[in-house]
Amino acid sequence: MTESPNIIPINIEDEIRHSYLDYAMSVIIGRALPDVRDGLKPVHRRILFAMHELGNRWNASYKKSARVVGDVIGKYHPHGDSAVYDALVRMAQDFNMRLPLVDGQGNFGSVDGDKAAAMRYTEARMARAAQEFLNDIEKNTIEWGPNYDESLKEPLVLPTKIPNLLVNGSSGIAVGMSTNIPPHNLGEVVRATLALIENPDMGVDELMQIMPGPDFPTGGIIYGATGIREAYETGRGIIRVRARADVEEDERSGKSSIIVTELPYQVNKAKLLERIAELVRDKKLEGVTDLRDESDRDGMRMVVELRRDVMPEVMLNNLFKMTAMQSSFGIINLAIVHGQPKIMPVTEILNHFVDFRRDVVTRRTIYELQQAEARAHILEGLKIALDHLDEVIALIRASPDGEAAKTGLMDTFGLSDRQAQAILDMRLQRLTGLERDKILQELAEIRLEIERLKGILADEGKLMAVIKEELESVLAQYETPRLTQIIASAGDLSMADLIAEEAMVVTVTHQGYVKRTAVTEYRAQKRGGKGRRGMATKDEDFVQDLFVASTHTDVLMFTSIGKVYKRTVWELPAGSPTTKGKPIVQLLNLTAEEKLTAIVPIEDFEEGKFILSATRNGIIKKTELMAYKNVHSGGIIALGLKDGDELITCRLVDEGDHVVLVSKEGQSIRFQEDETRPMGRGASGVFGMRFRENDELIAMEIIPKGTPDEGSLKLLTVTKKGYGKRTELGEYPIQGRGGKGVITIKTTERNGDVVSACLLDEGDQIIVITDHGQLIRTNAREISVYSRNTQGVRIMNIEGDEKIVSVARVKEEDIDDEDEVTAVPEGQVPPEIEAEEPVEETDAEPGAEENISSEEE
Repeated sequence: MTESPNIIPINIEDEIRHSYLDYAMSVIIGRALPDVRDGLKPVHRRILFAMHELGNRWNASYKKSARVVGDVIGKYHPHGDSAVYDALVRMAQDFNMRLPLVDGQGNFGSVDGDKAAAMRYTEARMARAAQEFLNDIEKNTIEWGPNYDESLKEPLVLPTKIPNLLVNGSSGIAVGMSTNIPPHNLGEVVRATLALIENPDMGVDELMQIMPGPDFPTGGIIYGATGIREAYETGRGIIRVRARADVEEDERSGKSSIIVTELPYQVNKAKLLERIAELVRDKKLEGVTDLRDESDRDGMRMVVELRRDVMPEVMLNNLFKMTAMQSSFGIINLAIVHGQPKIMPVTEILNHFVDFRRDVVTRRTIYELQQAEARAHILEGLKIALDHLDEVIALIRASPDGEAAKTGLMDTFGLSDRQAQAILDMRLQRLTGLERDKILQELAEIRLEIERLKGILADEGKLMAVIKEELESVLAQYETPRLTQIIASAGDLSMADLIAEEAMVVTVTHQGYVKRTAVTEYRAQKRGGKGRRGMATKDEDFVQDLFVASTHTDVLMFTSIGKVYKRTVWELPAGSPTTKGKPIVQLLNLTAEEKLTAIVPIEDFEEGKFILSATRNGIIKKTELMAYKNVHSGGIIALGLKDGDELITCRLVDEGDHVVLVSKEGQSIRFQEDETRPMGRGASGVFGMRFRENDELIAMEIIPKGTPDEGSLKLLTVTKKGYGKRTELGEYPIQGRGGKGVITIKTTERNGDVVSACLLDEGDQIIVITDHGQLIRTNAREISVYSRNTQGVRIMNIEGDEKIVSVARVKEEDIDDEDEVTAVPEGQVPPEIEAEEPVEETDAEPGAEENISSEEE
């Protein structure tokens, strides 16, 4: 079979390879990627140029969007009308463009993802800032190329004065590559450009002082500067953006609401609300009672209403984790440079813009110089004609036609063809004296302009001064405040980063119910009052422990079997003074025989500090605090216990502190902390105090090093029938560890056994709770100071079989200034009880150094 001469054999692999490369380059260069010089893709450039040609400028009337789209498609952009209209719409959306380039009239979409109305309904014109892209376009400042059918010329770049690539950013997917440049604040970008002109070797640190990072049109908060720095240095980086949210409290209902006013860039508000609703429906977000969109023309406002017992900071952190209220923005600074795609650091992008402006200003200056010289040439010819007016008129009158007159003028006065023609075209009006002066004045001015333009071309400094002056004019006209906040150092954000510091009363019941309540919810009362209703408990349950700590405080939870767990106060369930809380087993993995017996709040884990533990049988053990820093959710061994013993309390202790142990029958012993050496977590400990029959340890307190014996710090002892007293520390002699100690309060049927002992400062308050849930808060100064061998005074009235089970100190800085309490003069004996006669003290048993445990396991 003979091959046709019109058929050329081609290897299909070669054809596919070449065709695909042609297609890829067409997409890369002609559609998807912006030019580094004007920051525009071809479609955006063509839209602005078509509007410019149409006279659709910022100070002209609006025109139908369909007309603009038609011009773009018909003249320059042979693609679908929807693609062109979508690009035009985006240029008008202030939630997508940091500096909108189109001024739209009508429905141009919303942040909810609503589409713009059809182009036959909307109108548009260039925004004022867009004029800065097209000024001087007619002055040979840029290169031109043929349109798609070579019937017209179109600009290959616009001579913009605005560094648009960084101001508005860009995003696009090409073939095998993509760009994602975030928008920035115009004022910061222009100032950075000016600084780069002054210092071409400017580094990233100096750059970030001027331009700290992206500035999204939707605001939001950028957490961390690491991703910004990487993008500025290498052209690639990832930043984390969060919504701006505040918490509002409803004083009437007591409920909190999260108010969202700004979203991360390009997050759809309607879809975000749908996502939150789905999470609430699926019970992945518990505690949301209502979800509303209250946005209007004044701005965005999303409301997430919370249940009364929900901590808003924790809910907000869950929203960040589970929804688009926190999103990542991957920066890829990819743009077309000299016809090729390139990923660039920010300084290189700015340098390309400065080079582009240098080229534009140079070409414009050359053009203006040529125009000025041409005009000066004409004016010089007119001046010659005016200087020889009679001769010129006579020559023209004597000439048979215009061509002869022109030739005569050229030969007689040495004029050029253009000068002679200008003289022939001159109107007789120009021969008056006033017009003559105008010509001479214009000639003088244009000669000065020629000198100025030549000076710019001859001096690089003057050229750069022109560029800086134009940038400063852009700055003065279009600068706006920054919208996006940047938190320079984010680190690994956790829930604790969002929790406000607040003093909390943490309450634990005998059956293991726990809660936290703000200290401010307890109102101070006078000593001896009836108290207010505290935690609601079951008939068989009673409050066992109570302490005050910040929401950020770590809490070590020690159990009866010698294990320790770690939680943070804000992780505990919130409740009011009248609620019972939630079971501790919901927070800790406790075994059936295990119960919570001691809680130690830890502000910070530090070297040189120790945890001192004490058991019911009077055994104490000192262990380094750092040994408890890393506690997994299942808990770890805190100390080894002997059969029949249990842990009752743990305290922080520092070098040089004194330890005070108090027993149920009113005995106490004071010794130095170095009486016991540090042991590992698995060790049992040594004797701290020995007891008579039926006695046992009920409290341990730490006296800080250097505390004066006769100072404001005193030991409070409280018995189960509501009696108590404060005693000077000087009355407790320093003894050896392991003795029976001395009496601290006289216990009788009248006041009952000791239930609590703690150190109080003069400005402190205490909260006392009974097993029936009654609670009273009173000032320490209302409790009288007595010696050790007395019964004390009544500090709380209790009824029937009710008894006091717990006492906690409220630090002075946590006390509400508005709570005024009448103080009882120190030492005054209330009428209901008098001081008892002194009783004989019991001496310590010396030499009690027996170590009841083997070496550390």
